[in-house]
Amino acid sequence: MRIIQSIQQSKFVAFPIATLLSLTLVACGGDGSIEVQQQPKAFTADGGVSAFYTWNGTTPAAPGVLLRQEPLPANQVLPNASQGIRILYTSTDGDDGKTANYVSGDLQLPKGIAPAGGWPLIAWSHGTVGVADVCAPSWTVRDPRDVDYLDAWLAQGYAVVSTDYQGLGTPGLHPYLHARPEAYSVLDSIRAVTKAFPQLSSSVVIVGQSQGAQGAIATVGYAPSYAPEIKLLGTVATGVPYQLQSVLAYLNSLTAQVPTTGFTSVLATLEAYAWLGYATAERVVPNFVLADNLTDKGKAFYSVVASQCLAPIESYITQNKLVTSDVFKGDVTSWATQTLQSSNYPTVKFAAPIFVGTGTLDTDIPTAVQYLFAKDACAAGSTVEQHYYVGQDHSGTVNASLVDSVPFVKKLFAGQSITSNCAALVPPPAS
Repeated sequence: MRIIQSIQQSKFVAFPIATLLSLTLVACGGDGSIEVQQQPKAFTADGGVSAFYTWNGTTPAAPGVLLRQEPLPANQVLPNASQGIRILYTSTDGDDGKTANYVSGDLQLPKGIAPAGGWPLIAWSHGTVGVADVCAPSWTVRDPRDVDYLDAWLAQGYAVVSTDYQGLGTPGLHPYLHARPEAYSVLDSIRAVTKAFPQLSSSVVIVGQSQGAQGAIATVGYAPSYAPEIKLLGTVATGVPYQLQSVLAYLNSLTAQVPTTGFTSVLATLEAYAWLGYATAERVVPNFVLADNLTDKGKAFYSVVASQCLAPIESYITQNKLVTSDVFKGDVTSWATQTLQSSNYPTVKFAAPIFVGTGTLDTDIPTAVQYLFAKDACAAGSTVEQHYYVGQDHSGTVNASLVDSVPFVKKLFAGQSITSNCAALVPPPAS
C-alpha cells in the first residue's frame, strides 16, 4: 500500500471547532513535561488544501455529476499527458450507502487526436498515501513510481481518471480500506468524466495497486448493483489485499518477535496500514470514540496521522518503536476486527476478467495472501490471469507487471477473450 515516499506535505492541518473536545498529546517539552492542545473528540484530518475541494452549493442527489474542474499545476501533469484536469464530482457515501457527497480526483488526457469512439479509459485506484487531505493525489505531486506507471498507460493511448477517494482532499475523514467507499468513488469518477468529456470512450478498465488493488477489485464487485450502465471490461490489480482481519494476528506475532529481532521496517509498515484503518472505526463501530481508546502516545501518533502522509507516519512509528499496546488502551481485537471487516469484497466472482500481479518478495501484502485471493476467485468461477514477479517487492511489482498487463488490457479493449490460468495456479515460489 506504499505510494508516497519522496514528496510529502509538511504543513499541519487546522482542526474545526467541535463541541466535544478532548486533550490530545502533541509533544514532550524539553523539561520532560507534557504539552497538550485541545482537539475534537471525533477524529478528523481535514484542511490544508485549496477552496476547490469544498463545495458550498447544493450537492445534486445523482452520483457521478461533475461539479467543477480546473487545470492541474504543470508539475502535476504527467509527461505523456496533453492536459491534466483536477475534478470535483458527486458520489454516494460508501459507509451508509445512501447519503450524497462529493469526491475529488483528476483526469489526464493523452497526446494526439482522440480515435473514433474516444480515448479508451483507464480508471486508476491509488495505493496508500495517508488520510490527511493534503495527501490527496490530485493535490500533491505523485510518487515517481506512479508517474512512470501512469505515464506508460498514457503512452499506449489511454486516458487516465484518478479518484482521490471519499474524504481524501474533500471534507470528512477518508474511510481508509473500506471497500464500498473506494468502489463508489472510482465508479462515480468514471461516470463524471465520461459524461463531461466527449473525447472519452464509454469503455473502461480499472487499474489499482495495494489499497488501490483493493479499490479496483471492490469496484468490479460493486459495479453490477451500483453502476450497471458502465461498460467495465476488466481489472488489473497488483499487491492485492485480502481478508485483512488476519492482520491482527500477524501484527501480534511480529510484535512478539521484537525482543529477538528488534523493531523491523516490516512491522512499522504493517502497523501504519492497520492504524490508518483503525482511525475510521468511528464510522462503522456504534458508539465508538477513537480518542477514548488512545494512550497519550496514541494521541500523539494520531496528531501525526491527521496532518502527515505515509512516509512521515512510518518514520514516526519507527523512531518511537510503537506497538499496539503503546498506542491503544486495552484489547483492540473486537472493534479493530469490526472495522477491518469493511475491507471485505462483496464477492470474488467477477463478471469481467481480473489480472493479479504478485511480487515474490512482497512483505506489505504477503504473497500467500495474494495467492489465496486468486485461488478463491478462481474457485468462484472468475476469469483470472495471475502472474508472479520474481525478486520484486510490493512497490517494484507495479512497473514490472506492465510487460503482462499491457497486453491484457489491449485484449480487453480489442474485444478479445482472456484465457484464465486458474488451472495452472500454484502457490508463490520460495524466495
